[in-house]
Amino acid sequence: MPKRTPLSRREFFGATAAGVTVAAGIPVLNAQAQRAVPPPGGPAPDLMLVNGRIHTMDARDTIASTVTIRNGRIAAVGNQSRRTAPAGMQVIDLHGRLVVPGLIESHLHGLELGSRAGYHTSLLENTTTIGEVQEILAEHRKTVPEGQWITSMGGWHPNQWAEHRHPTLKELDEAVPDRPILLYERFTGPAATNTLGKKFFDAADAAPPLHPDYRKVNVSQTGAIGVATYAMGGPAMSALYLLRRMQTAEDKKRNSLVAMAYSTSLGLTSWLDESTLYSLGPLRPTQGLAGLDPYRVYDSWLALNREGRLTIRVQFDFTNFAEPDNQMLEEYLKIQLPFFGDDKFRLGGIGEWAAPIANVPLWTEAQRIVARAGWRNQNSPGDAATLRRLVDTFETVNKEFPIADLRWNVNLLGTSGVGIDTSLLTRLNNLGCSVNMPATNFVTSADPKTVAGPDFRTITEHGIHAGIMSNAAHISPLNPWQHIYYATTGVNSFGSQVNPGQHLTRQEALRRYTATKGWFLRMEDTIGTIEPGKYADLAVLDRDYFAIPDVEIKKIRSVLTIVDGRIVHQAPGLHSA
Repeated sequence: MPKRTPLSRREFFGATAAGVTVAAGIPVLNAQAQRAVPPPGGPAPDLMLVNGRIHTMDARDTIASTVTIRNGRIAAVGNQSRRTAPAGMQVIDLHGRLVVPGLIESHLHGLELGSRAGYHTSLLENTTTIGEVQEILAEHRKTVPEGQWITSMGGWHPNQWAEHRHPTLKELDEAVPDRPILLYERFTGPAATNTLGKKFFDAADAAPPLHPDYRKVNVSQTGAIGVATYAMGGPAMSALYLLRRMQTAEDKKRNSLVAMAYSTSLGLTSWLDESTLYSLGPLRPTQGLAGLDPYRVYDSWLALNREGRLTIRVQFDFTNFAEPDNQMLEEYLKIQLPFFGDDKFRLGGIGEWAAPIANVPLWTEAQRIVARAGWRNQNSPGDAATLRRLVDTFETVNKEFPIADLRWNVNLLGTSGVGIDTSLLTRLNNLGCSVNMPATNFVTSADPKTVAGPDFRTITEHGIHAGIMSNAAHISPLNPWQHIYYATTGVNSFGSQVNPGQHLTRQEALRRYTATKGWFLRMEDTIGTIEPGKYADLAVLDRDYFAIPDVEIKKIRSVLTIVDGRIVHQAPGLHSA
């Protein structure tokens, strides 16, 4: 097999590593790759991928060398020669590269990436020093028109950087002196800006406030927005509010396209999305990243789906109903249809919250309402005691309205480190429920003294239906390889081992991002493995996941991503045979 040239540091961070160039902020495939991409809405070409190591992730863990694709579906998997390809079929020689099913995310807030203010980039989530942050911002600046904002909101955390702090105004100026910048941490800040950004915010502070809840941004001389290193709320949210006021529909479509291009560059092809919806009301500075018009948050994605420009599959739940009497939840379930849409953009169920879980009477009644309506339901208990209460409630509800066929799911957020109670897993399994195992905070923001982590090994050996979730993109990376790295090593962003004895093998972790995940979307018959009859969703990786050193897992990228039989991402170096 030909020796591969390792990617440079800049390449693995940036879009160039994914074979993507950028024009006017919208990623497009390089010229070689564009020739392979059919126009939106056109028929998927017949393809034959040969000379690969295709990990099908089927029940027998079959490894093949050839996969044939017709009409957007897997037609055959085996060990044929390219000489067997029918006339007119496009043949791509993989030169021994590893192929995996398209990865599936079963809990994220990715649709809100389309609503990020400015020209957003997610690439900071892959950086490890402020110097690397500067490199990414300088490269991104080349794609941003004069006068427009460069932003990066959520996904990254300063604990992932060696300096364990935000970049200063001076450091941001060194990277980009001629475009305003806003780096915004998680939902509510803190944030950081450069000189041009400070001038903008200082002028806004000097003018009459634009909203009753507006608090002065008060950018410090070092570019910090927030009283202390980890200050949250108030000033940072006002800064975000000012930028959100300038957004247009086309801005949101552009950022949605950018988000999809980044996702496919990672081999991540399907999302189960839990983006905030009804409870958060109109655009207000007190609501941080979640402060969107709840009735228009999906507009850009709906428009792109109508235009045939979605390059990933998106299923989304309606979430965050928080009325004091569950009235909107009840009325909404009367008029909506679960799983309405197509296999590229579809409504799913209710989640992450049918009602605030801390409000016990309200939340308990909400579970009854969802069960009575026959919808899928997703919840996130914040600690072990709440998980036990959740299981008790599910069993009570099930006696009145059976839920075993509805595929309710529990995200095990906040329940790690105390040892998962396997009796609760058994009870959930008996109710037909699944669990999501979060890597989340341990990837970027875990304290070096943390001694807790998700109980991957215990849960996997239990046998309940389980997947690994990211909870991207506000508080953790969208990059699935970072979460797989943590699941297989237990090493957090400080280099500390925080999950001894609970690691998964690489095969187990990959399976929980592919084969077990289709079930969460009620699509196990069509996605998650590379088998005849299933949708042709797969990724050709730039390095051997099963053989590389642990630290290299985080750097994995796709050189060829196919969704619905269409090439949606292609890096240089792969050509038709």
